[in-house]
Amino acid sequence: MDEPAHAPASILVVDDDADVREVIAETLEGFGYDVVVAASGEEALPVLAAGGDIRMLITDVRMPGMSGFELAVRARRLTAGLKVIITSGYFLPQPIAERFLKKPFRMHELASAVRAELG
Repeated sequence: MDEPAHAPASILVVDDDADVREVIAETLEGFGYDVVVAASGEEALPVLAAGGDIRMLITDVRMPGMSGFELAVRARRLTAGLKVIITSGYFLPQPIAERFLKKPFRMHELASAVRAELG
């Protein structure tokens, strides 16, 4: 994936696994995106409420406290037009409205999903 053609989009990456968070953030930064990280939904919501230029949320489903699904719902209330990518190492038995990446995913799959969502 090439660097974004427009101003870099800010992406909020939320995962309770620090190693996963770091790899995703470094990969996205390498593609030219501005990245903010959070270890939980509870940590992520104030970032969104601060009103920055977050255009995308990438969140794990299973985290202590707030799930990634709940975070996505609450995040969209705070940020109109927010794009969401849900990640999980577990099978999701129900269809979801958001783009989904099954862990472990390859970085080119992440890049393709981000590009498709941000347009």
